[in-house]
Amino acid sequence: MPSALALGTCTLRRERLALRPRAISKLSEHLWPFTDNGAVTSGPDLSVEVNGLKLPNPFVIGSGPPGTNYAVMKKAFEEGWGGVICKTVSLDSSKVVNVTPRYAKLRAADGKEVIGWENIELISDRPLEVMLKEMKQLKQEFPDRILIASIMEEYTKASWEELIERCEEVGVDAFEINFSCPHGMPERRMGMAMGQDPELLGEVCGWINAKATKPVWAKMTPNITDITVPAHMALAAGCEGVAAINTIQSVMGINLDTLRPEPSVEGHTTPGGYSSKAVKPIALAKVMSIAKMMQRDFSGSGASLSGIGGVNTGKDAAEFILLGADTVQVCTGVMLYGYPMIKKLCGGLQEFMQKHDFKNIAEFKGASLPYFTTHMELVRMQREAIESRRKERVGLAKDDDWSGDGFVKEAESMVAN
Repeated sequence: MPSALALGTCTLRRERLALRPRAISKLSEHLWPFTDNGAVTSGPDLSVEVNGLKLPNPFVIGSGPPGTNYAVMKKAFEEGWGGVICKTVSLDSSKVVNVTPRYAKLRAADGKEVIGWENIELISDRPLEVMLKEMKQLKQEFPDRILIASIMEEYTKASWEELIERCEEVGVDAFEINFSCPHGMPERRMGMAMGQDPELLGEVCGWINAKATKPVWAKMTPNITDITVPAHMALAAGCEGVAAINTIQSVMGINLDTLRPEPSVEGHTTPGGYSSKAVKPIALAKVMSIAKMMQRDFSGSGASLSGIGGVNTGKDAAEFILLGADTVQVCTGVMLYGYPMIKKLCGGLQEFMQKHDFKNIAEFKGASLPYFTTHMELVRMQREAIESRRKERVGLAKDDDWSGDGFVKEAESMVAN
């Protein structure tokens, strides 16, 4: 199929357009799929239903700065994002103190393209009362859109119960439990510290699911030997879904002029979380592992999977969905390219779908999972394939093999065209 795709009266060449902030801002809106409250109005259907939540498209703002206050979350809904996950909140924001600079970029050889992003940012430093007020206002203004509260607390049952109750009072549609922030919070036995301890995670998930009346997703850390262990524990403890991956613990680099690490805060730093384009292969592997575990152990349960990690284009999203993801989250991409990138994401995903004649997301969700196996199985499969080809070999090996009765067929077996 050609790269041009007709949607309505427009001919698009989406994926060939460079994904640059200025390029996106200069493009006319009519170049992208028209959206109505987040739903495309032509081309393949992008809507999804996950754990009873109806999203106009599978693209969700990942927890972080793009969901940090009313203004930015409203912008996300207005631009057409399928859902928004707010920046992680806790009961006592006074314990959260950020520093700056808190980001660092890894650039490609040309020095321009950003392929990696590190952050040492903490969860929301805004009072919970303020965040709750703004989430309530958002639900009043966008009652049909999906707003998910990302929450984190210490190892105290009463604290988790209070946080859940207060979030439900303002009308959030679901919860994402942050078991995966790799910096700052683990020092308080929060975030990644819980996600790396499956038994602890399972206990906390039990508390949460006993209290929550809304769907619960557990957000997994990639900083663990086998990500399927805590994912299984979360689902077994009643979570409706899992999200993966959060950022990868990292050190961005050393400034060779100052000999200080980056990002440098008073000449010092701390290991942070790595994201953006460079983490996508790692994220895909983790999502694939979780999806296969879910197929094996939770088939028919309705459990969902939200894929995260290095999504900048619709084609990136298609890969996560092919590996079993129901939704796809974007955080760093928004920080690099802005909220209008949703139009490119929807357009790119539709282009992929039309190329393969997929009418909706369900038609190709998990379609690539059957093609993953063990290395031992690959060896067996290839050995059998080679043997089969040997048996089917056409032509004659030597002149002694020619026969009189089969002469014409034997000659034809060695014709190339």
